[in-house]
Amino acid sequence: MGSTRPRGLTMTTTAVPETYRNAVIAHIMIEGARAAIDFYVEAFGAEELFCLNTPDGRILHAEISVRGSTIMLGDAEGPLFSAPTPVGGTNVALHVYVDDVDALTQRAVAAGAELLQAPADQFHGDRTAMLRDPHGHVWIFLTHLEDLTPDEIARRARKMMSSPPA
Repeated sequence: MGSTRPRGLTMTTTAVPETYRNAVIAHIMIEGARAAIDFYVEAFGAEELFCLNTPDGRILHAEISVRGSTIMLGDAEGPLFSAPTPVGGTNVALHVYVDDVDALTQRAVAAGAELLQAPADQFHGDRTAMLRDPHGHVWIFLTHLEDLTPDEIARRARKMMSSPPA
């Protein structure tokens, strides 16, 4: 008996693809790094791993773990490193695969994150949500739903881009 699964699709075996685990260590600059760490613990379930304070109480360097990935952070020290809030935006988004994007989104919003994009299934096979933390950083949380070939992702993207907006 033949399969009814569309060509190019395979079953997913894990909510977080191995390819995206611990791929890059982000180092983010924040105004109020201590408050940010506390927020990440509450909103995202982060674990504080290390913190080095300056004599005046600012954070020179800290490390947290979010879903097993280490993120480095500290209080912004210009001119080389600046926080996103004083400049009015950011040019980086932090992607994190999680087991349940809907539950994490609810938790983060309850803790004070701004919902930029509600959880929704995407053409690339993931369910995603986009949030801005109170310190200006944009986070994209994803739950992997299906493994797709690059050709299938491209086909779906073309279809999505050619469809009129809803």
